[in-house]
Amino acid sequence: MKVKITLTNEMLGTKSDDPEVFGTYIASKCEDDDLRKQELQVAENIEKRGTSVFHRHPETGELIIWDYMVKGSKAAGDSIRVASNNKKASDDEEKPKPGRTKKWGSIKSKIDQFVRVRPRMIPLGKTDPDGVCERSLRVNTAQGPRVTVARSEVVNEKTSFEVEIDVYSGAPITEDMLTQILDFGGWTGLGQWRNAGKGQFTWEEIA
Repeated sequence: MKVKITLTNEMLGTKSDDPEVFGTYIASKCEDDDLRKQELQVAENIEKRGTSVFHRHPETGELIIWDYMVKGSKAAGDSIRVASNNKKASDDEEKPKPGRTKKWGSIKSKIDQFVRVRPRMIPLGKTDPDGVCERSLRVNTAQGPRVTVARSEVVNEKTSFEVEIDVYSGAPITEDMLTQILDFGGWTGLGQWRNAGKGQFTWEEIA
């Protein structure tokens, strides 16, 4: 299943541009030595601190998101399941629409086991962000409420990218379930500050 995803609101970068912070994360999480070295080199070349940025392709410098960001829409499955369980009894008595799935079960583990998103590094079609989003954040500390400023690189709405979503043969996941998850994922968004509508998208199947 090949789909084209188009942003309907700007999407924010998620990677810390502090080489020390990112380097510690890479050292502990990245299993591929070559990829670790490439990512650390990118991190070391970033001059500005205090801004969350987009990952860059180590060979082309193109802005990317990782496959797990799209696959992370699996949380939508649990939300759909909860909403379905909260339907009134009268709704349950109605006949389901053709092809609609009524029982989801534990969908997150099924996505982890049986679904693959390609490519691993998803290019966004540009080498530079479209701007920077600044917003204030209120946090509660031991000294009381504090306000700080967060900055993130941005790619604008109408940015689009393509991914392939594969389901293992015989898996208890239907194409209809995937389409519902994509619909809900587009409503919740990708990247940071999703509760403000950032990263919302539409999608269409292209193959």
